[in-house]
Amino acid sequence: MPPGLDATAPFSSRLSARSALYTELHILLNAIEAEPPAATSRAGLRALVVRDNLLARGSASARAKAWTELTARYRLDTEDPLFVAFLAEWRRCSSEAERALLAYVLFALNDRLVMVLGVDWLFPLLRRAPADVRAVDVLAFIQRARAEHPEIGGWSEATCLAVAQKYGSSIRDFGLASGIKFKATVRPALYGAPVRLLVKALRLAGLPLLDVVRAPAFRLLGVDTTEVIDALGELNREGALRFRMQADVIELDVTEST
Repeated sequence: MPPGLDATAPFSSRLSARSALYTELHILLNAIEAEPPAATSRAGLRALVVRDNLLARGSASARAKAWTELTARYRLDTEDPLFVAFLAEWRRCSSEAERALLAYVLFALNDRLVMVLGVDWLFPLLRRAPADVRAVDVLAFIQRARAEHPEIGGWSEATCLAVAQKYGSSIRDFGLASGIKFKATVRPALYGAPVRLLVKALRLAGLPLLDVVRAPAFRLLGVDTTEVIDALGELNREGALRFRMQADVIELDVTEST
């Protein structure tokens, strides 16, 4: 089960050191754009970063660190079914905005803190966009979570603040906020790829279809639990997936052939 969907998973402080590194991920995936999926391996991706210095790091240790940080955020393992699903959806995207949201979903699925922030804290701000994104508010949310996540007690004040600040920068990179010094939310459009990846992840986690269409994780994309069925219906009409629901009987197909 991806950490983002595991209610028992601890919060990670990886954002205290670096933001989401979406630009670096994009550069790496651009480098394999013309390669068939079967020719893309974890070792090949690592070689691009560490051996070929695709990300233009100044030393061997910096290149190795960049690889470690990217894998921690995006899995980058072509034997990992979630990353395989992500890579397939990346190739299907029709715009950069869709790709950014797709990467955000993968990032949140791999980080319990990012998932909880997206579902509980960011969602209402997306709904009333443009709304202020302030590091002090993210910090307050993290501090309130100490009761359920005692691991936060081991973080220094500087770590908590750094996480809050880099979270704001990260959601801006994913297109969910705008601005540099002062940030405001941007409500995302409804795209097929991020929704399909969420559905695939929820199914990989073992959720039956009835629970999939009620999953809070869709709030990552500004879609409330009461709106998931309508959103799937709209994507069905656009041909982005196949969806039909009658009473509690659900047909949902997000495979490559749709």
